[in-house]
Amino acid sequence: MGRKNLLSGLLPPTSEAPPETAASVPAAPVRMRAGRGAIGAVSQSLAELRARAVLDLDPWSIEAGGLPDRLESDPENDAALARSIAEYGQQVPVLVRPHPEKEGRYQVVYGRRRVLAARDLGRTVKALVREIDDPALVMAQGQENSTRRDLSFIEKAHFAWQMLEAGFDRKAIGDALSVDKTVVSRMLAVMERVPLDLIRFIGSAVSAGRDRWMLVGERIAAAGHDADHLKMMIMATAKDESSDERFEALFAYLEKPFRPRPPDPTAPRAIRRPTHPLRSAEGARLGAARTSETAVVLRLDRARTQGFEEWLLKHLAELHRDWLSRRGQC
Repeated sequence: MGRKNLLSGLLPPTSEAPPETAASVPAAPVRMRAGRGAIGAVSQSLAELRARAVLDLDPWSIEAGGLPDRLESDPENDAALARSIAEYGQQVPVLVRPHPEKEGRYQVVYGRRRVLAARDLGRTVKALVREIDDPALVMAQGQENSTRRDLSFIEKAHFAWQMLEAGFDRKAIGDALSVDKTVVSRMLAVMERVPLDLIRFIGSAVSAGRDRWMLVGERIAAAGHDADHLKMMIMATAKDESSDERFEALFAYLEKPFRPRPPDPTAPRAIRRPTHPLRSAEGARLGAARTSETAVVLRLDRARTQGFEEWLLKHLAELHRDWLSRRGQC
């Protein structure tokens, strides 16, 4: 009778794991060192069983982990989630990992809102515990975000930008968010063109998709708007305080023909310095000289000087010495 895996009948097959976990998180590495024979098989199986088990954890023992995925909180949706959990229970467990620095504490990989709802309700939170390193944590978080319908384009773009800042390459970003490299490039282009503090000021803007955000980025880059000016305009014209209305106010403003700001009358005016033509003995134009209070800039046209510029550089010290001699200083 074979004794290689004594608990095989007690362990559910891998395919029975919750879909979101099986799709998002790689199999957890088992830390326990397996022995030999039947004892090793039992130890291995117990470790796998613990890794797959759903535990009831104190939500206050769970801290934030990975990268922020939301630009703003939504009190109404958070309250609705808490009511749903209170009435029907927590249907989907959160995913956490043991805190790398604090014994007995955890970091959430995904499921932040469910953790907060459990805190508000004063109950434990159902959680899967996995041994996940930092890169795997961010990748799992991105994969979970890619399947969520309530995360807006700009929130996903913001997450992609955070991954880039954290050292992930564009291929890893695309894999995490389940998008191709073209979409990643467009997300990062928006993040490069639209000031970050303006994005955070507007918020999630759920109704605004990729195309409209790209137009916003192009118009801001073309007109050279600064974030503070745009934020003041939004506060003055937005119909209400919602994120969508802030975006609509910005979009409507940027659709207007760009009018440069009037010059500041207190700013010092640039003084146009005179330009003097440089001519040969025969009167042919060789270039020009521009003078200011602190410098003289000579510009010689190589097509016309026939090597004179090289001769001038070579004999400049001699010419200067001759000039000093004529002034009686040498």
